[in-house]
Amino acid sequence: MQAARARKSAEQVAKYADRFSAMGTEPRLRIMQLLLQAHPEGLNVGEIQSELGIPNSTLSHHLEKLKNEDLVNVRREGTFLRYTANTEALEELLGFLYQECCTRNQAIQPEAIVQIGK
Repeated sequence: MQAARARKSAEQVAKYADRFSAMGTEPRLRIMQLLLQAHPEGLNVGEIQSELGIPNSTLSHHLEKLKNEDLVNVRREGTFLRYTANTEALEELLGFLYQECCTRNQAIQPEAIVQIGK
């Protein structure tokens, strides 16, 4: 029972590490920022490209990486692809950081986290 729980925990940590890694470049973090600013409607590829000013092939690579880690949702609208931030996945990541990395051993006080966002 304890081994199964430890294995599940290790799998979750690996999933979170992959998601953080997917956001670990400036363009991908900027994409996430843009999509969150445009939430819940999201942006189409042309709108993202216009904001970032990077080649379409490079943007496609970044969007695919984010999609593979379930950080963005994509839907087709005619000939366009519209991307939205997967806020459930982001909430899960923030919850992990908050519970497991910050407050479990009281390394960071909850009040300090709220102040960071202001």
